[in-house]
Formats: sequence, C-alpha cells, structure tokens
Amino acid sequence: MTDNADDHEFSEGQGFGDPYEGFDLGPEFEIDPDEVDPVDSRVLTDLLGGDQLPDSADAERVLDVGIEYIRINRHEQATETLERAARLSEDDRIAQEAWVNKGVAHAELEEYDAAIGAYREALDIDDSSEHAATAETNLAYALWEFGRTEQALEHAERAVELDPRFGQAWYNRGFFLNERGLAEDAVAAFDNAVRLGYRSADLLEEKALALEQLGEDERAEEVVDEAEQLRAQNEQDLVGQQSPGGASAEEQPPRERGLGGDRPGERNGGDRLGERNNRDGRPGERDNQDPLRE
Repeated sequence: MTDNADDHEFSEGQGFGDPYEGFDLGPEFEIDPDEVDPVDSRVLTDLLGGDQLPDSADAERVLDVGIEYIRINRHEQATETLERAARLSEDDRIAQEAWVNKGVAHAELEEYDAAIGAYREALDIDDSSEHAATAETNLAYALWEFGRTEQALEHAERAVELDPRFGQAWYNRGFFLNERGLAEDAVAAFDNAVRLGYRSADLLEEKALALEQLGEDERAEEVVDEAEQLRAQNEQDLVGQQSPGGASAEEQPPRERGLGGDRPGERNGGDRLGERNNRDGRPGERDNQDPLRE
C-alpha cells in the first residue's frame, strides 16, 4: 500500500484523567468578569478574538486557547488559533501538537481534506514522536471518511506500531481488517484493544460481526448481548448524570458519545487530548470535548 503526497487522512484513543482541571488563561488573556454571563460558553470566543491574542503571546499559551475553543465546540476559531500556535512555535513538540489538534477541529467541521493536511503537517515534523501515533490514527480516520480504506488500514497499523499499548488504535485496526474480510485478524485486534482497557459497545458489535464471518454464531450472539448490556448501562449512567440527583460529571466514568454512521474514530493530538468513543459500527475517534493534559 502506498500513499500519494496529496492523499488525505483520518482518526483517534484514550484520555489521561482531567488535565485541564484548574485551567487558567494567562494575564494577557484576562477577561472582565462583569462582562461575562457564567452560562454563556461563547464568552471565550467573543472576548478572546484574534485581536485579543497579542503578537508576543508564546506558542504554548496560544495552543491552550485553541484547545479551549475545541472544548467549547468553537471549531472554526480553533483551527485559526491552532495554526497560529503551530507557526509561532520554535518547539517541534508544541508545533506538532498544534497541528494534530487543528486536524481534530477540522474533522469536527467535516473538513476532512484540511484535517488530512494538518495530520500530515504533524507527521512531517516527526513521524516517530509521542504525538505520531495520534496523528497516524487520526489520519486513518480522515482517509476512511474519504473512502480510502486501504490507506486507512496502513495508517491504523502504523499507529499500533508506534504505540502498541494504544487500545483505540487496535480497535481501529480491527475495524479496517473487518472491512476487508480478515475476520480472524480483526478478532485478535479487538481482543488486544480490550486487554489494553479500550472496551465499547461498538467494539463488541464489530467483534460479533467478525465472529459471524468465522462461523462462530453462538459466540457472536453472546458478544452482541454483552454489547447491548454495555450500551444500556452507558445510557442509564448518562440519565443518572443528567438528573438533579445524579452524580457530577467528575464522578462518572468516561462513557460513549454517539458519532452516528459507520466510521473509524479520531484521537485528539498531544498532551491536551480527550477521547471520543464511537457508536453504530465505526472505528473510534479521539474526543475533543475535554482536551486533556498528561
């Protein structure tokens, strides 16, 4: 399998706790609290427009602001701010992280060509760094969205090579193997993902499909039942979290967020990333709702 230089990219993995707990903007980004409605999530965008980011702002602070835009779903502003961070930075690690997160923001906007370009920029900086596995799995996701499943599998496999303990990368690899009819290899990849702590209803449903292809119908039915139970439990937990007497988000375990449709998943890039789990039979995407810091 080969890649053309103008080809596009794809997909995501696991979180690392709550790295943005106590997140603070620096003094150059100070906001007058009298101007802020505490329930208005648009305040960051409205009060921290491009003209509010001084030319002297260092790249890492700009990166933090870009990631905060992702967290509040202001993805257009995120793409602009993250590109600025990447171009400002003299530190390859920060620049690579900014490009990966820029790709995530573009993917949220379904601008997969731009996402692919951002992930390739990240890999051009260093294709074996701590952020490279994230870039590779995200690239796989975007390639899958473009129907380039062969290239998607290639990048999913590269992500696993770079980080063999990246559970979501194993899930994505299994998803693409399943798509190509390589059911036995797909089951092994799904089992690796579960052993590494990545277990979702989608994964179990994909595994059941692979088992059916192998003629293991009874085992497939058991796995489908397990997937249904897990999904029901996730939904019940979500209802409990949203009810007045429910536990706070901090007290709840990570849960799945539906992406809709059959597709792989995308991992947010770098130290400030979250994880998006997937539903309805598609590979996993790294979530941008709660960007994380290791």
